[in-house]
Amino acid sequence: MIDLRRLRYFLVVSDELHFGRAASRLHIAQPPLTRQISALETELGFRLFDRSTRNVTLTSQGRYFLPYARAVLEQVDLMASITSKLATGSAGHLAVGYASSIALSDIFSQTIQAFCSAYPDVQLNVEEGASSTQWSQIIEGRLDIGISRMQPPGENPEIEVICLDNEPLVAAVPDDSPLAHQNQVTLAQLSVYPLIAFPTDYGSGLNDIIDTLYRRQGLAPLPAPKGKQITSIVALVAAGRGVAVVPQCTQTLAKRGVTYLPLTEAGATAPMLVLTRKRERSPLVKAFVEIMEQTVKQK
Repeated sequence: MIDLRRLRYFLVVSDELHFGRAASRLHIAQPPLTRQISALETELGFRLFDRSTRNVTLTSQGRYFLPYARAVLEQVDLMASITSKLATGSAGHLAVGYASSIALSDIFSQTIQAFCSAYPDVQLNVEEGASSTQWSQIIEGRLDIGISRMQPPGENPEIEVICLDNEPLVAAVPDDSPLAHQNQVTLAQLSVYPLIAFPTDYGSGLNDIIDTLYRRQGLAPLPAPKGKQITSIVALVAAGRGVAVVPQCTQTLAKRGVTYLPLTEAGATAPMLVLTRKRERSPLVKAFVEIMEQTVKQK
């Protein structure tokens, strides 16, 4: 294996084309530098420099070899830098899962922006999916963090849950609905219209929250078409296929044909939950959660 120190000596001599100046840059005496270059040439099996009493020039082999030597040392330096960043937790991979409606929240986008700015060497992968699918992915290590609307069932010994925020729910109604002219709406008023929601078997935390709100009022949602994303739910409302109950952040879609109205019911909110593995030791997971908590405080 080629001695990396000798490669560095070779690069300096090739820059200076003068052994005395190269030795001065390297803070060593000239004779040891000359011996190290000769040893490298022996190791390689060809001469790198033509030397005379007045001039030092690269041989044709030396010129051809130079960019390869430089590339090797650049990779070694990069590896050393990445190794240091991995050791301090400022580089690596982070996989974040999120529920459909979470992506519309300013908290989510601002956290991503702040994290990527603070940790540019981290490969951040984000994946949309139903809240209920996040639990197994976190336990199995396919996700490092989940951002959800749904608590894991029971007391899960492997998942840590932090409630960051409780977001008001609003009604989404078609513009041509009589409800669209009101300043606010009750669930009782909504209940006479088909309720557009996620599919029953999708595993949506939002569905569970809405079902609970309806039951508390002694109401039963009327059947309606289903959507697997918050955007498709709002599109169905715009098409006049029913009404929906959605997180307040959904209003950022500003979909033509849809009016958003506050709900009068107390407790009509959807939590923003952060899920991680219990006893998680990754500095990147901790940093992401801390940035998200700080973003919530500043909103």
